[in-house]
Amino acid sequence: MPLIIVIVLLSLLRYFEVGPIANLSWWWIVGLMAVAFIWFEFIERMLGLDKRKSHNELEQARKERVKKNFK
Repeated sequence: MPLIIVIVLLSLLRYFEVGPIANLSWWWIVGLMAVAFIWFEFIERMLGLDKRKSHNELEQARKERVKKNFK
């Protein structure tokens, strides 16, 4: 997620030509977008981070239900 925030900020700063970012090539921003795409589409799946996150959310919901029912 921090990568997406950096991409958005750099895009806005480049578009509005703010500070030293005004001279930055658009290819750097496009390159970061490509890295983000590869990360979220391939690497995250290979490492199992997408499933681990959803599993942790389901586990937390289960614990809350058990705690609520046995109170």
